[in-house]
Amino acid sequence: MKTPGTRRHLLNYLAMTGLLILLTAGSRVMADPLFDNPEHKVVYQFNQADPDYMGHVLFSVGALLRKYGDNIHIVVTAIGPGIHILAEDPERPVPEIIQKRVASLAAYGVSFHACGNTMKSLGWTEDDILDFAEVVEIGADDLMLLQEQGYSYISW
Repeated sequence: MKTPGTRRHLLNYLAMTGLLILLTAGSRVMADPLFDNPEHKVVYQFNQADPDYMGHVLFSVGALLRKYGDNIHIVVTAIGPGIHILAEDPERPVPEIIQKRVASLAAYGVSFHACGNTMKSLGWTEDDILDFAEVVEIGADDLMLLQEQGYSYISW
């Protein structure tokens, strides 16, 4: 049984501790211009719950990450049926391998955005999505704003 907020508080504590260590150690990563301003920026629209679709999009995300490493920032904006890849307890089938791939990509710096409108339609709150996902008010707005910031838009 999940204790509400306990894991989120622990992760917040660990994140703050890690940030403090980075700041006090003068980390090279923080001084790296690619970390703050990568040459490549991509946003993927993730809007389907089909396992084949999920696998293909996430494979593409991983391929770009492998090719460009620290010189790319990737955002996956999950809207509509695609939101289930970011759910603590998905209401649609999400294969375990997909869940592991999403978590792994997040650990390597891929940002995952969850559409707040979709969450509202499902009756979800932030507690219903994975800790690393960021809730955006409107997924379509997120896609538009990221493109205005120079992100290339990828849709499957």
